[in-house]
Amino acid sequence: MISEATKARFAREVAKFPADQKQSAVMACLSIVQQELGYVSVDSEKVVADYLGMAPMAVHEVTTFYNMYNQQPVGKYKLNVCTNLPCQLRDGGKALAHLEGKLGVSMGETTPDGLFTLQQCECLGACADSPVLLVNDRTMCSFMSNDKLDQLIDGLKAVEAK
Repeated sequence: MISEATKARFAREVAKFPADQKQSAVMACLSIVQQELGYVSVDSEKVVADYLGMAPMAVHEVTTFYNMYNQQPVGKYKLNVCTNLPCQLRDGGKALAHLEGKLGVSMGETTPDGLFTLQQCECLGACADSPVLLVNDRTMCSFMSNDKLDQLIDGLKAVEAK
């Protein structure tokens, strides 16, 4: 299930910590699994737990605490819209509702074409720039008016159409 190349990457991460603290590499190992599989399944959590000498529940607690770990397959573009209170006060909820309408899915769902998964998330640390969203856990988009949200979605769709 996990390739030898992935296990070699695990070993490089574990080597960064004292031998008796290899569990410290759990987040890095989960990220590696997600890069390989696209998400972190319960089975892959067990592989990480066995590799690091941890209880599977301890690994699961890390996976479920952070929203950067996908616990099921997601679309090519994962859109995390901040709906924490400061962003709610600055139209974060309206941005999420607009995207639900534009994409034809509810929060937590993936579009039928597999392109977009829409999620809400907690603070992205850019309250003054809200509404904000994070694309694929990497690209922060700020001041997302409905027009800017439409441009983002239309632009990503156009890239895929090429």
